[in-house]
Amino acid sequence: MVARHTASAHRTAVLLGAGSDSEDVIQEAFVKAYRKLSRYRGESSFRSWLLAIVANETRNLHRSRGRRDGLVLRAAAADPTAEITEDGAVDAVLAGERRASLVQALRQLPVRDREVIVCRFFLDLSEEETVAALGWPRGTVKSRTSRALAKLRGLLDREEVRHG
Repeated sequence: MVARHTASAHRTAVLLGAGSDSEDVIQEAFVKAYRKLSRYRGESSFRSWLLAIVANETRNLHRSRGRRDGLVLRAAAADPTAEITEDGAVDAVLAGERRASLVQALRQLPVRDREVIVCRFFLDLSEEETVAALGWPRGTVKSRTSRALAKLRGLLDREEVRHG
């Protein structure tokens, strides 16, 4: 199970702001999951149950440091395996600028808005998996996703106007 879910757990921890402490977060999450395995009821997928533990451990990390803001989205950085050809150089530069604008806008969102955006769109979790991962009611996930996207669009529109 560890081998199967380590990549998802790591990506979740990084996207939720664990940064350089992501290895510690996922190690603690796997230890807690192992200890609490008898509590897994099968109501959601094992992956979403584990990612909920990773999300909680990441929140615990933020609380212990006293920094709830400033989520770092390193996973949004350029894909190191992507090849940039001469013909695609302009596209790569534009994609990098768009990615930087997106990361900047995401950092300006409130923590809970970032969490739902990360789960739904960066981790590609279903609505049900997001409910399980964040421990929120389904209606909250739906409404917060809608509002967070609207805020993100507004921030990106302002960024476009500012940079022309």
